Amino acid sequence: MYFVEVILPLSLSKTFTYRVSEAEYTYIKKGMRIAVPFGKSKIYTALAIELHQNEPTLYEAKEIHQILDENPIVTEIQIAHWQWIASYYMCAIGDVYRGAMPSAFLLETETVISQKQDVFVSETDLSDQEFLIYDALQQQSSLKIQDIISILNKKNVFPVIQKMIDKNILTLDEEIIEEYKPKLIRYVRLASVFDSNEGLSELLEKLKSAKKQKDVVLSFFQLKAIDKKPISVKQLVEKSGTSS
Repeated sequence: MYFVEVILPLSLSKTFTYRVSEAEYTYIKKGMRIAVPFGKSKIYTALAIELHQNEPTLYEAKEIHQILDENPIVTEIQIAHWQWIASYYMCAIGDVYRGAMPSAFLLETETVISQKQDVFVSETDLSDQEFLIYDALQQQSSLKIQDIISILNKKNVFPVIQKMIDKNILTLDEEIIEEYKPKLIRYVRLASVFDSNEGLSELLEKLKSAKKQKDVVLSFFQLKAIDKKPISVKQLVEKSGTSS
């Protein structure tokens, strides 16, 4: 069994082990980028820092997704330097890696791709797959990695995207999504037509044969006498012992 040790571009202090084939083991060099699965469905651009045959004992090593480089893009001296930084400043090696690498080299499933503005693109210079991505960006301003996977109908899209970045056609965007949902609470108040002594008497007279509804109204006034704050449906339901 063959394995590669990688750094992930996440706030993680340790490296992770992935399984590779014998051919991949022979091909991969330290400093090459490798797309690897992490978590349930995400893929990140990891950096190979060691090749070995030591199977991890704490977890089952997953297979890599794909090799992204033909040659190392980081030297062993740089890797050693990053490890020293992580040790000296007591920070995660993943943070050092992410901070040191240009964002264009760190493709991941959350990446948002857009076309560079004011750049002339000759469609004849594009491969069929590159043209499909380029054409899709003429219809909308940006694409997510998952969109490109669907467009090309293949999982291994990182090399195609990387080539288009190298050709100065695409750029990566930082997308921040705020999923704020306000907490909504239902409150009740007495209708204005009954908001007087005469109106209240009329209301209670109307409800004399509707005991549950009358209990709700009386509970409402009991709560109002205790606290002048608005009364929620939940409070009124609990106080009157009835249903909403």
